[in-house]
Amino acid sequence: MAIPRAAQTQRRTRIQEEKEELILEAALEVFSQRGFHGSTIDQIAEVAGMSKPNLLYYFRTKDTMHRALIDRVLENWLEPLQAFDAEGDPEEEIRSYIRRKLEMARDFPRESRLFANEILQGAPHIEGVLEGPLKSLVDEKAGVIRAWIAAGKVRDCDPYHMIFSIWSTTQHYADFDVQVKAVLGIGHDGVDRFEAAARFLETLFVSGLILGDKNA
Repeated sequence: MAIPRAAQTQRRTRIQEEKEELILEAALEVFSQRGFHGSTIDQIAEVAGMSKPNLLYYFRTKDTMHRALIDRVLENWLEPLQAFDAEGDPEEEIRSYIRRKLEMARDFPRESRLFANEILQGAPHIEGVLEGPLKSLVDEKAGVIRAWIAAGKVRDCDPYHMIFSIWSTTQHYADFDVQVKAVLGIGHDGVDRFEAAARFLETLFVSGLILGDKNA
């Protein structure tokens, strides 16, 4: 995990913590718009309203700022999948997962674009995370889905592609939000678009996957 330079001192002051947050907020704005390679420390310092030397006291490199943000994104992004409960009702678990992913697309669009840019660049900063903790978590939850299939609660399907499908359909509303709003048009481009998306995706996945009286 990336550690800010100031955090390595014995006593971090409230001002230091506030400065770090200010810098990371500025870095998130710049990285999400320009990508890692298109961003510079000068741009981040300008958005943060700080001098470059002052910024470099807290974060020595652009890479350190980027990794700190990626670490946060991964922690938040994995939380909904971690909450996928093997003991829960499959329909309710799938509905809940879809809604939580859409809430993240609604509330954290810059973080989503930051992550998408990292993946499009070949994940140079997080390849180990993708092949390690992320893969382990997805393997675990794929096992949960297989158990539901074996119990006759969910249709036979590839659990990995089920998870990928939920990722792609929900994150679309963050990464392609400009397109979504443009196509929906005036009057349909407010935050209610996320509720409409949630209802559609719940119907799509529940009707396609859940076995039982409702989908017999």
